[in-house]
Amino acid sequence: MGFKVFWLAAFIALCAGEAATVGLVCIWFAAGALGAFLTAMLGGPFWVQLIVFAAVSALALALLRPAVSRRVKLRRSPTNADRVVDQTALVTETVDNGSGTGLVSVLGQTWTARSELGVVIPAGTQVKVRRIEGVKVFVEAV
Repeated sequence: MGFKVFWLAAFIALCAGEAATVGLVCIWFAAGALGAFLTAMLGGPFWVQLIVFAAVSALALALLRPAVSRRVKLRRSPTNADRVVDQTALVTETVDNGSGTGLVSVLGQTWTARSELGVVIPAGTQVKVRRIEGVKVFVEAV
């Protein structure tokens, strides 16, 4: 009995881990565990089971992952933050990188702002949001 139960339990646990993460992480090792389980069923010694586990896992990862990754596209949903990039904003507090000040209003939200080019941008200026870094938007005068 010995290692048959071990490999079967490993296979089930790895499949469950893959189902929980859906990140194409555990499935390759589940294939290796299945290969090792079959080797154990055929009476192969433990060291052969380990080699089969490693080889099948590596082959599945190397050969199947690129094909599966192309077909299974993980959808990336834009967040509220992504929507402000390339939008026009109004400077509500002077943007000055040197003093660490600056607020802009964009799409009804107030964001901490920094100047993309490092220049001071006075309050009341229309700016374009170029990028987001953490909780700050980087802007340029329009």
